[in-house]
Amino acid sequence: MIPQIDKEIGISVYTTKSNPVNGKIKQNEDDFLVSEVLSDTILSSFDNPEGHAVYLLKKSGIDTNHALYDIEKRYGIVLKSLGLKDANAITKQFVYTYKKLNSLEKIEGKKYLATRIGFSQKPISKKHMLGNLFEIVVSEITNTLPTFSDNEKFLNFFGYQRFGSRRPITHLVGKSIIQKNYEAALDYILNFSSKYDSKKNNELRKLISERKSESEIIELLPYSMDIERNLLKHLSTDKDPKNAIRSIPLKLRRFYVQAYQSFLFNKTLSLAYEYEEELFSPTMDDVCFDKNFELGKYQNDPKQKLAIPLIGHSYYKKSRFDYYIKKILEDQSLSPKDFFINDFQELSLDGGFRNASIDMQNFSIQKNLVKFQLPRGSYATIILREILKPENPLDCGF
Repeated sequence: MIPQIDKEIGISVYTTKSNPVNGKIKQNEDDFLVSEVLSDTILSSFDNPEGHAVYLLKKSGIDTNHALYDIEKRYGIVLKSLGLKDANAITKQFVYTYKKLNSLEKIEGKKYLATRIGFSQKPISKKHMLGNLFEIVVSEITNTLPTFSDNEKFLNFFGYQRFGSRRPITHLVGKSIIQKNYEAALDYILNFSSKYDSKKNNELRKLISERKSESEIIELLPYSMDIERNLLKHLSTDKDPKNAIRSIPLKLRRFYVQAYQSFLFNKTLSLAYEYEEELFSPTMDDVCFDKNFELGKYQNDPKQKLAIPLIGHSYYKKSRFDYYIKKILEDQSLSPKDFFINDFQELSLDGGFRNASIDMQNFSIQKNLVKFQLPRGSYATIILREILKPENPLDCGF
């Protein structure tokens, strides 16, 4: 049985045949370790004293966006990351100063520590990142975990955290923005109560929806609801929903629209798998990524990986997945052109491609410790979902 939360984020299949296992993840702070892996070439180049400062950011209990925002607010240093890391894990990732400037050796906050490891002549980028190394403890297991080889086939779904986990609404906000229904977008952000969220958070949502006194409600909201606090402050002086959305940080606004694109990708992958499309090996006329992650047509090269369209206003229709994408868009009452957003052109998405399957490496299980490496953009929770097949993923720490 596919859990309801999976269906809500567009995932309706499993790709492995193992039986469900009772177990939980993220039960303790040090149960989930994630470390970014950079190429040796770029690591050996961090020796330019007048370049961009590069830091190794170790954090726990705070997500990447909030950590970088806190650093900017406290120290006035703007740092860029190569990817987003969850709050519910111990994570190590590389961040860098976008401009060449004087920098501190260490930047420390309550839930993070950034240590300068060198300087780079040019800003580092995602192309320098080989992936992420995961070390995950599975707690409260009642039977043996199934083991998979590096050649095991997994579909490359976007994971729960892409959609907000306990309040999976980021894609719904994105869809509302694309459809120009800005009141609905604000309603999802501020008022929407989730059956997966805590009782306390849902009570706060109820207070926000009543909005008897915005200033009183703002005082009650925790720091973790900073977006809601800022929106309420804005709405207290300007009721225009379009202006309120514009007050949300650009990175987060883009994330909402990208999350909806991710939901459509999950739906496409699920539907194509259900219709028994070949998703693990490219065939003639497919679009593929080569070993250098460059896009091109299938050339009968065993190193090529099948790519599936990400829907945007320049969506590529000439693939065998167009049939499924058309069905999904019709069901969603959308057109690819809707991803060009006139009111928020900075949020428009032109589309692209994503690997159909996950290229997992160095997989091992030692009792209840699971280790593996994934390329950037792939989610460890999708591998763990296949290992545990939990009845209630969020209750199990996903």
